[in-house]
Amino acid sequence: MSLQLLVRHATFDDASFDSDAENRATAGLTLLQRWFEPQGAAHWLLYQVSDQPRAQGWLEKSAALGHAPADAHFLQTAS
Repeated sequence: MSLQLLVRHATFDDASFDSDAENRATAGLTLLQRWFEPQGAAHWLLYQVSDQPRAQGWLEKSAALGHAPADAHFLQTAS
């Protein structure tokens, strides 16, 4: 079974996202899909997770730095 992380950012900055690529990779996250809400600023991102504890650490560090996603959910594929 595969583990993913679905996050929602209420606002989104492409430059900040790009500059965080190395941190996400180190956390075991690979971007699978990115969506945005046509009538709003929110962006949704789906990541493949290779290491849940490292991914959780990335979320916690992002929160401490003040740029954590508004929502984050670890999801496992159904069989």
